[in-house]
Order: sequence, then structure tokens, then C-alpha cells
Amino acid sequence: MKKTLIASAVAAATISSTTFAMDPASELAARLDSMPTVYGNIQLVQSYVNVDTGAGESSNTDFADNGSTIGFKHKHEIMPGVEGFFKAEFHFDADDQATNTGLGEKFDEAYIGVKGDFGTVLAGSEDTVYEWVDQIDLFESVGVAGDVAGMAESDTLHYYSPSFSGFTVGVTKSLEGGSEYTASVAAKYEMEALQVVLGYAINDLDGGEDVIGLSGSYKFGDFKVIGQFETQDENVDFWALGGVYTMGATQFAAAYGFADFESDEEASEITLQALHNLSDNMYVYVEYDLKTLEPAGGGDDTDVETFNVGATYAF
Repeated sequence: MKKTLIASAVAAATISSTTFAMDPASELAARLDSMPTVYGNIQLVQSYVNVDTGAGESSNTDFADNGSTIGFKHKHEIMPGVEGFFKAEFHFDADDQATNTGLGEKFDEAYIGVKGDFGTVLAGSEDTVYEWVDQIDLFESVGVAGDVAGMAESDTLHYYSPSFSGFTVGVTKSLEGGSEYTASVAAKYEMEALQVVLGYAINDLDGGEDVIGLSGSYKFGDFKVIGQFETQDENVDFWALGGVYTMGATQFAAAYGFADFESDEEASEITLQALHNLSDNMYVYVEYDLKTLEPAGGGDDTDVETFNVGATYAF
């Protein structure tokens, strides 16, 4: 990722004209490399939602931020074969200046760590390794997604093993105090077009139940197919199927998901997407989602229909 103009200006300002003339270009490059990389995105979406409960129908439209962020990251060599790194990513609302509280409103990711032949160790706020299972999460603003565990990402310690013939193992442990225990472990196998993930989440928080998840994907040519299953004892079973077709700069995706709850409630969802890359930094998309909720013991279903048009600029 390119360094920002600000980073270049700051680096140049630290070097006098005399020194600059004496220093080789490699020294200037080293100074720039020592500075953090700045990256980010602005995501905006226009949404239409219609809710039909059987007894009545309502709809609304909304123009909203869809998760805009700005972040900083850096890495350096601690010793031969060992690298230190950090990452800090902040959310902000790009759609409403009046209510936007600025950077720091919410962390997306923030951690420090070390990496070497032993693997990667990091601590802070980061996605749990159980989320490796959620390969069906294909969409931008709405749609079929798993991650039944839904575990907190803050105050966590992570370990990722090196890849051994395509196998990688990861562990996440919550560092929150108290007697309740939350952790997750996942194993991932990647070989050419195939990826298979098995995950297990331990969730003792507030009497939560453990979750087991299995997912797989296979890519052949311009097509990719995905299957996913998750089960949480005495709560819910979830399964989903999806596919992606890439045609030049355009991507088409579709997915179907079904959840069967212990309470005899059921939920099904179908999502369609068309996404077009305008450039390396900008893309636009259209998404349609239909979610049906079936209550226990009969009664009218609730249908939630969503149609979104969005755009993202990333740097």
C-alpha cells in the first residue's frame, strides 16, 4: 500500500537540504518504511426495507454508512526471523456529520503482536478464529451469514500456527476476568481451489452454549461454491449454500440459509448480489435479500424484504 502524501512530507521535513543531498535514496526509502501505513474506506448505501407481518405491512428507506473505517498499521524486524507489528482501525459515520462523533467512536480492530517461524501471536481486539468458519458471508450490506457463536472480539489473545502442507490451526482466548470461560479453536485446510474449515467455540458467558461449525468452498474456473453448517446445542442448527460467479470486473453472488431453533421457530433467507469494480479502489453493488421468520406454534410468517444500492471507495 502506498504511503500517504502526509507521511512523505513529514519524512522530508526531517531531513535538511544539506543532509538530503548527502544521503542516498535508500536512506530516504528507509525513513518512509519506518512510518505507519495509512489505509481506509468510505462505504455508503441506499436501503429500502419492507416488512410484512401478515397482519400489516410497513416500509422505509434510509441512506446510511455501511462501516466506513480508517486505519494505521506498521511492522518491523525485532531480530532475524521475528517481526513485530500493530494495527489500529477506527469506525466513523460518513453519512451524517451532525451525529458523527469522529474517530474513536468504535474500534474495529486494534492489536499488537509478533510473527516468526513459530507462528503469529497477537493481543487486543480481533476477529476470533471461529469466524474462519463463516465462508458464506459473501455480501456487503445485507445477506446470509453464519457465525452462530457471535463471540466478543475485544480483550482477546490469539495464536495462528504456520501452514503445514496446507493446514493452519488457530486459537482465540478471552482475557476477560471472572470464572466464565470463552475460547475458540479452528483448523483450516487450503490446497489450490479447496478450503475446508472446522471450528469449535466454548462459550460459558451468561450460560451460553458451545458451537461447532464446518464449512467448505471450492473454486473451479470463474465459479466458486460454498457450503456451511453450524450447530449450537439446545439453541439452533444453521446451514447455508452459496455461489459466486466472476465475469471480468463484475461479480454475481447468491446464497440460501436456514436456521432451525430449539423453540420450534424457523428462519430462512435468500440473498442475491451484483457487484462491479469500477477500478482497483472503487466498486458499486446491488443486493436483494428476503428473510422469512416462522413463529413457533403456527401464526403468520414475517417477511423482511431488503433492496440495497451501495458504493465503496478504499485506499
